[in-house]
Amino acid sequence: MKMLYLRLAASLLLAVYSVAVAAAPTAPAASPGAERMLPGEIRLAREEITETDCLSCHGQKGFSVPLGKNGTPPYRRLDIDGDTLHASVHGNYTCLDCHSDIEQLPHKVDLQTVDCISCHIQQGEGAAPERTPWLHSDSLDLVIQTKQYTRSVHAEQQDAKNNASCADCHTAHYVFPSSDPRSTVYKLNSPQTCGACHEKELEEYRQSIHGASLKTPWKGESATCTDCHSAHQIAKSGVLSAHRVITEECGSCHAKEVRSYKITTHGQLAWLGDKDAAQCKDCHDPHNTHKVDSPDSLISEENRLKTCHKCHEDAGPDFIHYRAHADIGDFERNPELWWLGGIMIGIIILTLIFFYSHSMLWFWRELKSRPYEWVVVDGKRFRVRAKRIKHNSGKNFQRFSWQWRLNHWALALSVLTLVLTGMVVMFPDTGWAEFIIGLFGGPRGFGLIHRSAAVVFLIAVFGHGIAVLWRVSRDKDFDWFGPDSLLPRKKDWEDMKGQFRWFFGKGEPPRFDRWTYWEKFDYWAVYWGAFVIGVSGIILWFSPFFSRFLPGWAFNLSSLAHGLEAFLAVMTLFVVHFFNNHFRPSKFPLDTVMFTGSWDLEEFKEERPEEYERLKASGELEKRIVPPPSKEFKTVSYVLGFTLLGIGLILLVLVTIGFFQRGLV
Repeated sequence: MKMLYLRLAASLLLAVYSVAVAAAPTAPAASPGAERMLPGEIRLAREEITETDCLSCHGQKGFSVPLGKNGTPPYRRLDIDGDTLHASVHGNYTCLDCHSDIEQLPHKVDLQTVDCISCHIQQGEGAAPERTPWLHSDSLDLVIQTKQYTRSVHAEQQDAKNNASCADCHTAHYVFPSSDPRSTVYKLNSPQTCGACHEKELEEYRQSIHGASLKTPWKGESATCTDCHSAHQIAKSGVLSAHRVITEECGSCHAKEVRSYKITTHGQLAWLGDKDAAQCKDCHDPHNTHKVDSPDSLISEENRLKTCHKCHEDAGPDFIHYRAHADIGDFERNPELWWLGGIMIGIIILTLIFFYSHSMLWFWRELKSRPYEWVVVDGKRFRVRAKRIKHNSGKNFQRFSWQWRLNHWALALSVLTLVLTGMVVMFPDTGWAEFIIGLFGGPRGFGLIHRSAAVVFLIAVFGHGIAVLWRVSRDKDFDWFGPDSLLPRKKDWEDMKGQFRWFFGKGEPPRFDRWTYWEKFDYWAVYWGAFVIGVSGIILWFSPFFSRFLPGWAFNLSSLAHGLEAFLAVMTLFVVHFFNNHFRPSKFPLDTVMFTGSWDLEEFKEERPEEYERLKASGELEKRIVPPPSKEFKTVSYVLGFTLLGIGLILLVLVTIGFFQRGLV
């Protein structure tokens, strides 16, 4: 009973004291400190403090504490609207749940800052008080948002002028869901909340097309601060993470435009961290965005060339026709891209259908053509397909000289490098691409490696062509459509028809000469690819020069052709070429002829019967008989061969992931 009277007396004294101070004509009342006790020196221990005790002071309007010396202004307001607090998401928490360092009443003025972060993370772990009914089901989101905040620029330096704490955005006591109009982070309230620190940006935003949400709040369809910058993933201006977050947030409203931007050179390189590549803000102004036809817009007819000149100083007047949003499905806006994309995608589809079917039929027929044999396991006999024949005649036929094998090595290594560096750019927003670009320290070094590999590739391809032309031009008797020529001829067509008849069990396999029809396809596909990729790559590489006289859309065409042709090369080289030469049952797991330069004579006779008989009849066969490679040479060949195949298959998997995650265009 005595304690009850004591508590009532304390409350009465606190109320009288607060009213008296609030009515004073000077400054607002100051919160009692450790050295200034309430009249009567009344104290309450922590376990005795209730919310009523706290609100007896803090519930008084105008209650504050002086920040100046000896109780002089300015004053910090400490009054709380109890009803609003109870209606907030923290309404079921007690004052001491957050203000954990209060041990008694009256308490010290300088309390510790409330640790919102630890409590919110513990909320997700089930360690914090569960007094917010709707929060339990969203606790994981709360933890994620809190951790995102701890890594944001707002949390890096809590004492910095422009860095916001939790209370700066959400207030200390009146926290509501962001969907509640009473919340300070509600969509239409966020500009004013952010503008408390970012005054210049707020003023620009008010004049922009996005600022329409402030002028016509009943519509609410325009973007506000949190729509573009997210709520908690705030990074420093200019850093890669900020660009990625903002680009993705732009896509919330402008999905088509963001998707089409990300398939351009601008979007691909900017996503990977190239600071010289144009981002959304470079063409649209981050806060002062206007309609395209507005005289104040950076991309209006009057201002577009000036905007392009910020990066492309030497660009001619036709450069403004560059498609910053290269949507190949929009024929009206991008007819050139629509036609080129349609033709190349059609070529890709038809090529893959034909040669993938060719490989699957070949695998099935060759496997089925193997004879059965009986094996005994634990006394039981099983009928299984015979293993492939391993030839070991003791004689080898020299098929490739060291010069051509060296050329093949240059071609193989350059292609693998080009695929790695090129597909990272083609699928920049895949996890593996972002990981790989990080290993190389960004797109600058990556670009140098890509271009160096391109030079090696073009030298290997066209250098080989020049060498072949020089050699055959010296042979006056060379038959351009004979068995030693790589030009297509009638026999190739007959061989292909015979091969398909054999696939379906309608005849014997054709007898091949020196070059088969699929080898000629591989050979000329390389030249076709080198021409398309080479021309388009040179235009993109030396864009400052070509931008002086080429229309802007020419660079879109180059980028599109470059990427699609590279994709076709990957999907044929690492599937069809690998199968034809290494993965079909009669060759699996590896054909070493391109590494050792020679075939076993019996294998040569089996693979190229027409050439074998022709060389034998002319007496040329004996001149090309060589000893088998040494065991050590074979071992090295297998190690190198499997390494190349392994890298190629890994790249194939990564490209396939990129294709299904994002698509070709």
